[in-house]
Amino acid sequence: MFIQTESTPNPATLKFLPGKPVLETGVLDMPTRAAAAQSPLAERLFDIPNVGGVMFGSDFISVTKSDGDWQLMKPAILGAIMEHYMSGAPLVATGGHTHEAASHEGEDFDEKDAETVDIIKDLIETRVRPAVAGDGGDITFRGYREGVVFLQMKGACSGCPSSTATLQHGIQNLIKHFVPEVVEIRPV
Repeated sequence: MFIQTESTPNPATLKFLPGKPVLETGVLDMPTRAAAAQSPLAERLFDIPNVGGVMFGSDFISVTKSDGDWQLMKPAILGAIMEHYMSGAPLVATGGHTHEAASHEGEDFDEKDAETVDIIKDLIETRVRPAVAGDGGDITFRGYREGVVFLQMKGACSGCPSSTATLQHGIQNLIKHFVPEVVEIRPV
């Protein structure tokens, strides 16, 4: 098994590509050891010193370090991923779930703005999320109030030094172009 490694715009996050599907749909973001309890692989990765977050996408695994040197951590991460795939263990334990986009849980917007929110969410799904996933991250809609769109950044995007520029220049300009009533994008 050959696992490729890619850097991301966030120097604290690396993207690992096992050459096999990781998740069939959505993403699974585990920013803490407690959240990792739903995945045998994530638990194994959190056992490696200085691993501070794990996220699974369709074909990648993003690992965020809390401290330490990638040169020392990478071999252990590669070994854990390889061992997991060789073991045949499930990626997500029974009862675990992925990506909350299917439900509106945690979203905050006024029903009178539902049509505008649908357009914003469609833009995020079709244009923003694929680009962000290419960098080992994910972004989800969290709310819309008085022209302000609230988005949550995950994986490599969470805590990335360039995430503010991505939000304010790239994503904000895109959404404002298609939805003129949007005045600002803010992270949550």
